[in-house]
Amino acid sequence: MVKMLRDGASYNHREVVDLLVEFSSFKDRVQKKFKELARELDGKNNEHELWVNLYLISTDYAEEQNIRKQKQETMQKVS
Repeated sequence: MVKMLRDGASYNHREVVDLLVEFSSFKDRVQKKFKELARELDGKNNEHELWVNLYLISTDYAEEQNIRKQKQETMQKVS
């Protein structure tokens, strides 16, 4: 997305709003996960769990992005 913005692609209002909503929901999920993680690690010195949870969060996001990309490509092929 950043590359497209740098290349000067234009987006309509709805696309920008959709992107912001998507980012906001991702941000909320990450904040929730980190709050849960902070409670789990409270009083513990367990760096391994921290890295595992960070990995899980990032792979969840990557999977979501990949699914969205595939859906968009399928929609474009159908059009």
